[in-house]
Amino acid sequence: MDKKIKINKNLFKIGEVMEYSSLSRQVIHNYTQLELINEAKRTPSGHRLYGEEVFERIKKIKELRSKGKTLLEIKKILNRQK
Repeated sequence: MDKKIKINKNLFKIGEVMEYSSLSRQVIHNYTQLELINEAKRTPSGHRLYGEEVFERIKKIKELRSKGKTLLEIKKILNRQK
């Protein structure tokens, strides 16, 4: 019996995050490693899934980057907003 994995419609694969955010896979990976964005869960095969809130975080990151903020500065700003 072949099990199909159901992906919650509110969860997005990294490719979908790339498509909707215009960021590369490496940038998304870096943001995840720096904890600027967080994965919501992983598939059984280990692929990261992101919640829809990731798009708002990415928007904020892009806005702050456009103002010349470093990633470390952005992380501090975003952590204060939690």
